[in-house]
Amino acid sequence: MANRIDQDQEWLLNCLNATLDPNEEIRSLAEASLYQASLQPGFGVALSKVAANKELPFGLRQLAAVLLKQFIKKHWHESEESFEPPAVSTEEKEVIRRLLLPSLDDSHRKICTAISMAIASIAVYDWPENWPDLLPFLLKLINDRTNVSGVHGALRCLALLSGDLDDTVVPTLVPVLFPCLHTIVSSPQNYDNYLRTKALTIVYSCMSMLGIMSGVYKTEISALITPMLKSWMDQFSVILEQPVQPEDPDNWSLRMEVLKCLNQFVQNFSTLNESEFMVIVGPLWQTFVTSLSVYVRSSIECIDDPYVDRYDSDGAEKSLDSFVIQLFEFLMTIVGSAKLMKVFKNNIKELAYYTIAFLQMTEQQVHTWSSDANQFVADEDDATYSCRVSGVLLLEQVVSSFGREGIYAIIDAMRERFNESEREKAAGSVAWWRIRESILFALAALSDQLLEAEASGLISVNLGNLVEQIVTKDVGTGVHEYPFLYARIFTSVAKFYSVISHGVLEHFLHAAIKGVGMNVPSPVKIGACQALSQLLPEANKENIQPELMGLFSSLTDLLHQASDETLHLVLETLQASIKAVHEAAVSFESVVSPVVLNMWALHVSDPFLSIDAIEVLEALKKCSWWYSSAGFSNFAAYRTNIK
Repeated sequence: MANRIDQDQEWLLNCLNATLDPNEEIRSLAEASLYQASLQPGFGVALSKVAANKELPFGLRQLAAVLLKQFIKKHWHESEESFEPPAVSTEEKEVIRRLLLPSLDDSHRKICTAISMAIASIAVYDWPENWPDLLPFLLKLINDRTNVSGVHGALRCLALLSGDLDDTVVPTLVPVLFPCLHTIVSSPQNYDNYLRTKALTIVYSCMSMLGIMSGVYKTEISALITPMLKSWMDQFSVILEQPVQPEDPDNWSLRMEVLKCLNQFVQNFSTLNESEFMVIVGPLWQTFVTSLSVYVRSSIECIDDPYVDRYDSDGAEKSLDSFVIQLFEFLMTIVGSAKLMKVFKNNIKELAYYTIAFLQMTEQQVHTWSSDANQFVADEDDATYSCRVSGVLLLEQVVSSFGREGIYAIIDAMRERFNESEREKAAGSVAWWRIRESILFALAALSDQLLEAEASGLISVNLGNLVEQIVTKDVGTGVHEYPFLYARIFTSVAKFYSVISHGVLEHFLHAAIKGVGMNVPSPVKIGACQALSQLLPEANKENIQPELMGLFSSLTDLLHQASDETLHLVLETLQASIKAVHEAAVSFESVVSPVVLNMWALHVSDPFLSIDAIEVLEALKKCSWWYSSAGFSNFAAYRTNIK
């Protein structure tokens, strides 16, 4: 009887069907009719009945559930910015709530998700005061092992609600909820990785709130969490101890939630001591080491499917990169913890050794940066969220936490990786350059810390010799075959110019000047510009005098080709070139100033690029000869015209 279709529901079903019609006129009429119906009493109940009716076609039920969520957002609560009259009556709200809860055990996961979202939207306003039976119902569903669909629906709903739980609810909820969640997480024979991951998502949300509360209620939170620590740490170790497998994104997602939960335990709860933590150290290392081979094959070499941009039925990302980034974040937390860092003290070199391999450019990055030089510069400058950036942050934390020992461990790991790349190169491997580039990438990222340590006497490593050994090894290697390696060589020389020998600097300075003007891949030109910005101010002016005309001509040509981030870099290089040669720039003013003036005029609305252009002109202006030149009057004229 509950699923009997009355006349109003039949009209609604016909209308919903019509919104899917290929005829645009029919669709528009149906959508207008639905809008008018949404302004009438009972529309929310009608949608709820359709969504809950398991005898109706899946597509119509899902559409009804989606429309119901929109309806709730617009008509449920008058204080919301998105509210549109009329408001749903108290009686209708009660009916809708009563209809939705039993539908959480639907066998269609997408229906479960849509209804969960509707329930969560209502709960924001009504729970717990006006909906006291919501949580008991969800807990009952979770504990029913015979109804896996119900477990899914309840977990999905709780996962949505957990982000909104406050400090009054979480402490009372955790003692009741966590045992149920632990049962799910620890029972892979009964629950798949998807459900176990959802359970851990709820654990993470609750632990985050408890972590916030622990600042004020330290004793109370400690008393609440301490009895649960061992059982959860044991379970986390079971999940992490198995080798990471390729083509298993559900397992990556499960491990990622484990790492997020562990991060909360370590960061927020001082009750976690070293002995309790040690149970997960071995399994964590197993996950770290075995994930590298999967990452290399899937993302760096693209031999296996990397599952890029894949999502589960709830819209959650299933990404190997996201998992690895979370792994680095947790390792960073451990290394940065005064209490826990000692667990890695004897394995710092191994930690750095594997981390350097994770820093290799992925095949996707090679493809993207090869076709879009602007994106290459933007990602380098903005420290875009990636495994490379996260790995470097971990190495920086190793230096900060372990000081001299950390630096020596990282340098030893770099030397070992360098020797491996030499063997790969000799064996004819096409990918030998990737690990070499990642070593230079790490060196450049750590340059400030390393140079400061050497200058202060903390370390006795000759950084200049180390960098020279790496960068000079590949002089003469095909620039077209390995453009990103060449780009990294240029930037590394620029970072360590203060400790590199004069002869090597001179070589790479001339190579950079030539590189800007040659027909080479964009990454090489970018690396050359970055090197010139740093090396030109220190250069012997007489030695570069014969190449100045070609340099200024090449840079002005690049201005015509550049866009956005690359334009900024070229203007910066041009400014450094002018400052470096001073009066010698007089010979090139007639070439440079018109182009820069034009760039300034084209980008005058962009505060960053227009300032870059003005700074180039200011550099020209500071050469005494330019006060009386045509360039200065042209600049004044340009500014007048634009105003």
